[in-house]
Amino acid sequence: MANPIPHPLSDLTIEETNRARDIVVALHPNTVIDFRVIYLLEPPKAEVLPFLALEHAGKLTAETPRPARLAQTRYDVIGGSKVPQYHESVIDLNTQKRVNHQIVGSEHHASLTVFEFDVLVKCINESPLFQEKLKSIELPEGFELVVEPWPYGGADPEDGTTRFFQGLCFGRDTRSGNPDSNFYAYPIPLIPIMDVHKNEIVRIDEPATGGKEDPLKGRSHKTRVLDHCGSAEYVPELLPSGTRKDLKPLTVLQPEGPSFAISDTNLVQWQKWRFRVTFNPREGAVLHDIRYDGREILYRLSMSDMTVPYADPRAPFHRKQAFDFGDGGLGHCVNNLTLGCDCLGVIKYFNGILTKADGSAEETKNVICLHEQDNGINWKHTNWRTGRAAVTRRRELVIQFIITLANYEYIFAFKFDQAAGIAVEARATGIVSVVNIDEGKTAPWGNVVSPGALAQNHQHIFCLRIDPAIDGHQNTLIQEESLPVRMDRRNNPNGNYYEVRQTPITTSVGLDLAPANNRVFKVQNLGKKNPVSGKPVGYKITSPATQLLLADPNSIQAQRALFAQHHMWVTKYKDDELYAGGRYTLQSRREVNGLSDAAARNDDVLNEDIVLWSVFGLTHNPRVEDWPVMPVEMLQVHITPSDFFTGNPALDVPPSNDTGSKLTEGCCTSKL
Repeated sequence: MANPIPHPLSDLTIEETNRARDIVVALHPNTVIDFRVIYLLEPPKAEVLPFLALEHAGKLTAETPRPARLAQTRYDVIGGSKVPQYHESVIDLNTQKRVNHQIVGSEHHASLTVFEFDVLVKCINESPLFQEKLKSIELPEGFELVVEPWPYGGADPEDGTTRFFQGLCFGRDTRSGNPDSNFYAYPIPLIPIMDVHKNEIVRIDEPATGGKEDPLKGRSHKTRVLDHCGSAEYVPELLPSGTRKDLKPLTVLQPEGPSFAISDTNLVQWQKWRFRVTFNPREGAVLHDIRYDGREILYRLSMSDMTVPYADPRAPFHRKQAFDFGDGGLGHCVNNLTLGCDCLGVIKYFNGILTKADGSAEETKNVICLHEQDNGINWKHTNWRTGRAAVTRRRELVIQFIITLANYEYIFAFKFDQAAGIAVEARATGIVSVVNIDEGKTAPWGNVVSPGALAQNHQHIFCLRIDPAIDGHQNTLIQEESLPVRMDRRNNPNGNYYEVRQTPITTSVGLDLAPANNRVFKVQNLGKKNPVSGKPVGYKITSPATQLLLADPNSIQAQRALFAQHHMWVTKYKDDELYAGGRYTLQSRREVNGLSDAAARNDDVLNEDIVLWSVFGLTHNPRVEDWPVMPVEMLQVHITPSDFFTGNPALDVPPSNDTGSKLTEGCCTSKL
């Protein structure tokens, strides 16, 4: 029976968002309110689980109690004080009452909004201080100034609690008449700093432009600072030699339609998988109540956080560190995906709800795409005696979203396979961040990728939040290692035996990978045994053993990203504890109420409701080949069954027979 009441694990509707906005406005009469975000506050897990049990048992009725629909609203109140007060309120949409409210102290800063970007650019263009400084350089004829808004980074001690916003400056060659001409090729060494509460440019930082033998501060560039820079276009119509002419179409056809089904707005069912999809402006796509063939696997899966610290030691670049989820929220940076380009095949799009400055809801189209793809062979065996080969193709269901954060793009995908596995993929592409470097110079903190453009060394460190429910919510993290065993006459007479050592993790903690020991982590339900192996049912988490944060542990850069100290963390579940870097990352000096603090509670995590946090990343020392747009760099975390089933769960996938495949001898290849 259809129920008009939204599912507890579904996004706020436009109507609900606007209702929350109206309630907040009524609570603050005679003031001006600038809204930042309004979105669902997920109900407490203890209230959701009984509802899900009834849902999966087919026992839901119109009278079934439901968790309250809660809207978290974040906004600035501008009243008698010159400095706006940042408020966070929770609105119960059923009772139309505010059930929680706090005024956040000035030691924390709310995430940036796209509206603040416009204010920054306007202030820079109208600033007498900046316009006077701009006279100290001379742009080539036909060039115009471009300002790229960037978060201020980890505040210096002398900054106090002032909220700053900065702009990176570039020159754009307008002579082509193309608005997409690549301005990043022409970096200008001026960084205007805005006091957000004053809406005023209060200083201009002038980074050094020298190389490895030059001082870390002081001006060395010429007045005509862009004359030694060179054009570096990437849009097809501006490429000097155009695009390739020998690439034939490759079309994905599904003549009978997709194998997935969507119902109840956000419920996805595909190849024994069942889960719900939501979108929020802090995490992007979030997956809920993930089950395979009716069995619980995960309660929630999301990208929790990421940080991008830069390694240029010169001021002000010691502050250059973005928290791309927390600093600005990714909501207004999410791409509206394009059919046949960002996703191929038969596509289902999900829209998102964003918030305007006045608090009204705004639907943004196609923020998540859902589609199937082929990924080679699933399983195969040939009986050499009969010559018969049994083979199936590996079909995957992909849930993808893409964000553009100034120069960089990130592509995040959750990939479900037919063998009950999940791969979470992060791809980095876009344009590397460059600064001006004097002609003929090089520097150890970056690489010259184009004349006059130094791409700074940096890292991208991601954190995936995994809320497991392996046949229930009493789970344990197991550290498993494969270790050599010394040869001895009783236990290892021929020296070929190695020990598989499993260590249950009993207290919340951060742990590291050890490739030499083949260290992996498994989450198990110790109370349920596999009838074949006799071992606890579980899933294995395989994360890439990538480099952790390189900044000195005592640096502000390291202190504000403590989650990046370890590859794997386990904590005890706590409602609304979602962000590895803490709720407030903008201008933070230390990670507060993030993953490090959660682990420091020393909670018991043996046979408990636990959360796993997988940290992985890319140390990016740029190449010339990364310019002007870098090919994707890809990382994956794999979540795969380990003694969860009694055999290969993909054994019943039918053999493949693609009637569209054709033979070729290459006879139709054009002559070069």
